[in-house]
Amino acid sequence: MTIANPFTFVGGAEEKTRTSTREPSPDPEPGASTNSATSATARNMRYRGLFVKYFLSNHLKKARGMEIYTSLTEITRPFDGACVTIGNFDGVHLGHQWLFAEVASRAYRLGGKSVAITFDPHPLQVLRPGGIRLISSLDQKKELIALAGIDVLVIIPFTPTFAATPAEIFVDDILLKIIGMRDLVIGYDYAFGKGRSGDSNFLKRQGAAKGFPVTVIEARYAGGMLVSSTKIRELIALGNVRAARALLGRSYQIRGRVQIGKQRGGKEVGFPTANLALSAEDLVPRHGVYVCQVICDGQCHGGVMNVGSNPTFGEDVLVAETHIFDFNRDIYDKPIKINMLDFLRDERKFASIGELSVQIGKDVARAKAILAEEERELTVSCEDDFNR
Repeated sequence: MTIANPFTFVGGAEEKTRTSTREPSPDPEPGASTNSATSATARNMRYRGLFVKYFLSNHLKKARGMEIYTSLTEITRPFDGACVTIGNFDGVHLGHQWLFAEVASRAYRLGGKSVAITFDPHPLQVLRPGGIRLISSLDQKKELIALAGIDVLVIIPFTPTFAATPAEIFVDDILLKIIGMRDLVIGYDYAFGKGRSGDSNFLKRQGAAKGFPVTVIEARYAGGMLVSSTKIRELIALGNVRAARALLGRSYQIRGRVQIGKQRGGKEVGFPTANLALSAEDLVPRHGVYVCQVICDGQCHGGVMNVGSNPTFGEDVLVAETHIFDFNRDIYDKPIKINMLDFLRDERKFASIGELSVQIGKDVARAKAILAEEERELTVSCEDDFNR
């Protein structure tokens, strides 16, 4: 990974400032904290998962990547010594990472396979269409679970017919017969099967009767907040991407191919942008301006992004427009990743293009100051496999 001057200032390195210019993130949750103790808590939780990942990769000398099965019919024989976890794993947040670390550790002690079972589409997209916006795409979920050190990912197609499967049938026919489960690890609030009857109490009874241990991973907290996909979705919708980062263990990331826009950014406004189309069905953050980190062609760059519909120009199409600092390349139709780091201000309509341009200049200066404050952490994050 090459890091391409992600924190350069307009006036040169000598003009960097370590003075905070950050406004409070919008609508902070009661008890939420963004101080160093919060950051330390998030880092400590993340490091445990990373330790397991690197222990497994460096000491077990794994020679291949994670196996992925997109249907139960693709599995021709049970997995040896399967230590299994089940869940939706949306966002693969710090709580999920703790769970995967436990699964990987138990599989190692058994000399078997660590197996994660998930569902596509998300069950709530089938049972309650339109009722959920996902933190991570299926591709992102695959990447993150692989990075957690899991050997096998089984993606079960979720349909109304499958939703009617009784919990005991799921245990007998899928977990034991097809997967070959020897050990089960679940989150404290997970349940499956018709009517969500397959909760932790049910599974413990099944384990006692059928000879497999069941470990329940308790709730995790960071900065006084419960680490959960629901909470993270709520924070992102509010624009509080900094707090969401503390629960995810990394920045909330959007991806896409750069679209050709109105091409006003450089010519009229003075700040060229890379545009990504957004859908109302996506988990769209609060409309406004954000500090961001852009990954393009294996390089990290600082940037400032507006999420919204360009009210100054009288438009109503939802788009993410990113001005990438110290960048002058044609990247139309190229894939980019954008890590959302912090909220700067709400989107608003300006009286003129000149007024808009002046405000963007102020946004850029504040964004660069924030990036400079976090330079060390962000430089390290550029080396993460998820950002490659």
